[in-house]
Amino acid sequence: MNFSKYQGTGNDFVMIDDRDETFPRYDQALIARLCDRRFGIGADGLILLQNHPDFDFRMVYFNADGAEGSMCGNGGRCIVRFAHDLGLFTSHTRFMAVDGEHEATVADDQIALRMSNVLQIDTSPDYSFTNTGSPHVVMFVDDLANCDVVGIGQQIRYSDAFAPTGTNVNFVQPDADGTLFVRTYERGVEDETYSCGTGVTAAALVANRQSGTPSPIPIRTLGGNLSVSFNASQTVGYEQIDLIGPAERVFEGHW
Repeated sequence: MNFSKYQGTGNDFVMIDDRDETFPRYDQALIARLCDRRFGIGADGLILLQNHPDFDFRMVYFNADGAEGSMCGNGGRCIVRFAHDLGLFTSHTRFMAVDGEHEATVADDQIALRMSNVLQIDTSPDYSFTNTGSPHVVMFVDDLANCDVVGIGQQIRYSDAFAPTGTNVNFVQPDADGTLFVRTYERGVEDETYSCGTGVTAAALVANRQSGTPSPIPIRTLGGNLSVSFNASQTVGYEQIDLIGPAERVFEGHW
């Protein structure tokens, strides 16, 4: 099996060209082994690129534990770069993912991925919750550099409030220049990742809802910089949401 390794702001993925649909996608143990950082290739997830009759390609995403996952924003940007490297399109693409149709544009090292509309943001005294293709809790904290992201994230991820599927958890601190510093505990990886595309999208929308932070919102993660642009609508909620940032091929190999 040939594979490629891609990363987007430190969120890394095993990419497989599965247009012939020969990959054993229901072998959860194999996918988990491929993503294992000691006994496999090592990645936050595995993504299949498959044919689709009406779009340039289909994206099928698996978490590092081998289970098929919900939408992954950085994974979406990486598969766009992968498809571009394969010559499937020139600058603009339309593809199908688990949460529906997406569009994306490639401009040099930057990829702008159109995310799904967000209809609702639920708020509570301690955090906000929304779904940006994947479920996300967003919490604002004062000292994010020293926050126990894994410990607190695990408690919320496995809490009864989000049973049985759980949630991702994002911790956010605004910088002095208006940039949002975001750290994320990801379900499926069950650890902090260097970046989470759907997570920073959720953080940006919650920041706009709570304090009126205007679009586009610059984002800083452990793995690099992103930005999120959007239109706020009283009828739709949030639409024309773009997740913008770099994605690149790291290496190729044979398993």
